[in-house]
This record gives sequence, structure tokens and C-alpha cells, in this order.
Amino acid sequence: MNYLLTFFKTLLRDMNVPDGAANSIAIFSCLIVLFLVARAAHWLTRRILAKVVHQFVSKTKTQWDDFLVKRKVFSALAHLSSAFLLYYTHDFSDSEFISSFLLGLSRIYFIGIFTLFAVRFANAANDIYQTTPYAANRPIKGYIQLLQILIICISIIFVISILIGKSPLFLIGGLGAIAAVLLLVFKDTILSLVASIQLSANKMLKPGDWIAMPSHNADGTVIDISLNTVKVQNWDKTITTIPTYALVSESFNNWVGMEESGGRRIKRSVNLDMRSVRFCDQALLDKLNRFYLLKDYLQQREKEIKEHNKKLNIEEGDVYNGRRQTNLGIFRHYLENYLRQHPKIHQDMTFLVRHLQPSEKGLPLEFYVFSKDQEWAKYEEIQADIMDHVLAILPEFGLRIFQSPSGNDITDLLNQAITPIQKNA
Repeated sequence: MNYLLTFFKTLLRDMNVPDGAANSIAIFSCLIVLFLVARAAHWLTRRILAKVVHQFVSKTKTQWDDFLVKRKVFSALAHLSSAFLLYYTHDFSDSEFISSFLLGLSRIYFIGIFTLFAVRFANAANDIYQTTPYAANRPIKGYIQLLQILIICISIIFVISILIGKSPLFLIGGLGAIAAVLLLVFKDTILSLVASIQLSANKMLKPGDWIAMPSHNADGTVIDISLNTVKVQNWDKTITTIPTYALVSESFNNWVGMEESGGRRIKRSVNLDMRSVRFCDQALLDKLNRFYLLKDYLQQREKEIKEHNKKLNIEEGDVYNGRRQTNLGIFRHYLENYLRQHPKIHQDMTFLVRHLQPSEKGLPLEFYVFSKDQEWAKYEEIQADIMDHVLAILPEFGLRIFQSPSGNDITDLLNQAITPIQKNA
């Protein structure tokens, strides 16, 4: 560089430029030439490197090098030619300040290249890891982001040490005095790091899981897990962002257990009017005997009841002392048989048809079963079909659904009360 500086000085003196101005103009001209050459070296290196890398990647069968190209890892190395050029041409014999400036700039440039290379390589490593079978259960994106933060922080420490002319160890030693401030600034990051470790170690969450977290209005599929946030795509296609540490400090439902079990719970109940529950007379029994789901049950049950009454010397027509069947008991058995023969109901999982606690809203009759189909639309169709059938078949057993009176019911009652009065008037 000194040869170029001497050339510019000689040229300016031949043009009768004063020595002071000639020295400043020569230094400025050398800096312009230096930065232009450095820029050209970077452009040429990037073109050559891109061509060589492209040829190499196209010949390999592995996929990891494709991710390195996608993340532009090799493009970061193209800056080395410019950095080395600045480093080896920083000596300006006539200006110590310019020499120190170029030396510091070249060192900062090297640090920036290392930081850019390390950050991009970490992203490529995460992409490569995503192709492995372990990625489905143990995402490492949070750890990758933490590593990138550490790399950037270390790079900043080295840059500051170059600018102030102190050793990096001096700055690192001084960090102890501001540790409390750093803990306050990076509080969320530290909490998220601990939470991501717990989520991964305990296998609480992974991309693709269906979770529900009402406190954050989240109900959908996990699409991304990072160091600070977890993104959930809800069923209405909106995206909810949840702090990672909130998944540990608060409760959420993970439906992956349901998906892996092979069944999906159907828990529905109908409220029956308790005044419609009664003993079955012979006419009702004869009617219900026509149901193929009840025929064998009714015959066996009637036989047991007759034998029981006979042992106690209870006459067949004695309705007060003898055992008798109820329409509700028969219907409960009918519903159980109906669900047993349903092709979409899982027979090897929890299967219940039961009464719940009676209330002022009637007697709840609940069926608690699992469908074989877990897909949302088909699951809803299955339980809707069952409810349709239950509501439609109840009157055949002499049972009524309990329903609070509506405006139409009150209007009908008033009309029934007014009509005789109008006729007598």
C-alpha cells in the first residue's frame, strides 16, 4: 500500500499540489482504491466459490450439503478475501491513525465473518436435524437459538475490546458487576430456556401435537417451537403465539394421547322428564318385543322376574309387591345394545351407559364411549347420528325429554285456556 501511496503523492506533486493537501488526498485515494479492490475481491470470490460449491453439491447424494447452500453458509466465507486484503494492506507509513483504523476494521471484519458463518451454520444444522426421526419428538430449535445468542454476545465482547483497546478477559471479568442487570434483561430468555429443556426432556410437546390452552385462546396444532415462543395454528386458521415458559408454569391439554390411543371420547347425555318413567305394562312389553335389539333381553328378563316372584309366592298381577321392568331400564339396555353393534364405536375402550345425579332439569342419561374415527368432521358426524337416533326413539319407550318451556309453549297453554272461554261467551 505504501507503493500506491507514494505513487499518488508523486502524481499530485507533479500537478503542483501543496505537500499537506497532497498527503491527505493521496491517503484518501488509497483508501478508496483499497475498498474498491476489497469489494471486487469479495464479488469474485463469491462467484468462484458459488460455482465450485454448486458443482460439488450437485454431484453428492447426501442432503446435508443442500441445507448448507440454502442457508448461504459458504457465502459467508467469501468475505475472507476482503478481510485478508484489509489486514495485509493496513500499514500506512505516513499515518499511524489510518493504519490503526484499518487494522481494527480488519479484525472486526474477521469477527463479523465468524459470527455470520456460525449463525448460518447453526441454522443449517437445525435443518439437517429436522430430517432425522428424532426431530419429531425432540426439537432443538430453542437450543440453536440460544447458541446463536451466545455467539453474538461473545462477538460483541471481542468487538468492544478491539474498540477500547482492552483484553476480552477484562470485559468478561467486568460482567460480574452487571450480572443482575443481565438477568433482568434476559429474564424471559432464561425462563424460556429452562422451559424448553423441561418440555423436551419430559416429552410434553412437539411440533404436530394438538394442544388446547384456553388461557391463551389456543386450540390447534403446534407448528413451531422456538426458544421464546411456541406457535399454534388454531382450527380457524389463526395463529396463537404462546411464551415457552407459560407452557410449564400453566396447564394445557395435549391431545396426542387421544390420537395415539386409536379412539376419541364421546360423552353426551340427555335429560329425561322423570314423570315419564314408569313400570311397563303388557302392551308396552309386547311393543318393545318387536325390537330385535331387545327381544332376547326382554324374554330372559321376564323369565327371571317370574321365577323370582314365584319363589316369593307373589301373584302375577300383584303390581305392588312383585318385581317389574321399567321403560327407562329397558331403554338403557337398548341404548347399550345399540352402541355395542355400532360399527364406528370402539368396543375395547371405556364403555358406559349410566344415570347421573337427578336435578331440577330432569334425570341425565349419559353414554360414555369412544369412536374409532378421530377425524374431527367424522367424529362429530358419528355422535350427531347417535344423538339423532336417541331423541327419535325415546317416545317409543314412553319417555320424554325434559325441556324448559319456550315462548311457543306458553302461547299454546294460553290458547288452550282461552278457547273454552271464547266458546262459552
